[in-house]
Amino acid sequence: MDVITNKVVVIALFILVITTIETLAYSTRISGARVRLIATALSLFSTLVILSRFSTMIQQPLTAKLIAEAPLQNRLLFIEEQYRLLIAVTSVGVMLGIVLFPTFIAIFSRAIVGLSHERGSLVALLTKHINPTVVKKIVQCIRLPRLAYLKGITYQTIPRRLFVINVLISAVFTIGVLSSIYASMLVPPDQAQAALMSSGIINGIATILLTLFVDPKASVLADRVTKKQSPYIYLKSYSVTMVSSKLVGTLVAQLLFLPAAYYVAWFAQWI
Repeated sequence: MDVITNKVVVIALFILVITTIETLAYSTRISGARVRLIATALSLFSTLVILSRFSTMIQQPLTAKLIAEAPLQNRLLFIEEQYRLLIAVTSVGVMLGIVLFPTFIAIFSRAIVGLSHERGSLVALLTKHINPTVVKKIVQCIRLPRLAYLKGITYQTIPRRLFVINVLISAVFTIGVLSSIYASMLVPPDQAQAALMSSGIINGIATILLTLFVDPKASVLADRVTKKQSPYIYLKSYSVTMVSSKLVGTLVAQLLFLPAAYYVAWFAQWI
């Protein structure tokens, strides 16, 4: 039986879209600081996150169903190969987001201004601005990544601790659900449900780190740049740090996948 099935391709496409959106979401703060509408930018950021979460709701049940279709012979190895492939797709999604990053900074800057003019109504923004003229303007916003974008970014402007923390967060979020589903095959059948529902013990750690160390710093930095209390280069360094650490995190996820699965299996039997 082939590892790459039609269902794996569909799941991979969902993951590609989800990861690309999550990566591009980092550009909303930098776009908001450029047009000095940081609160409106955060509203757009929340919309993107909702779209990502909705896609995740569809993708996760499909991913769990792969177990039912796996061959009985070498079942663990077969599912491991499929899940590692999906983790690799996550890395591709981040790289795609990085390639599109300059383009979406330009698009989001215009979208934030438009959302402000429409008094925060996303529906009104889409209704009034989806037309051939806007499509032409979007095409004009296309930018390819250039080394010139990194001009001014130095070792001193890169938040190194934030880089390490976000690597861990990204790795954990990448494997949280996959490890829990895999763990359900490592425990007795009567404990499989407990393993499936235990992704929170992995993702919870990442959520706490994100809430305590990443989001507050990013918001304060964006506010300071908007008020010209900090140089713009620090916000640009932040965005580079976040997308690059997210990419590294998806690569680290390959190493953590099995240990996390066995940890969840142990926890499901312990509780």
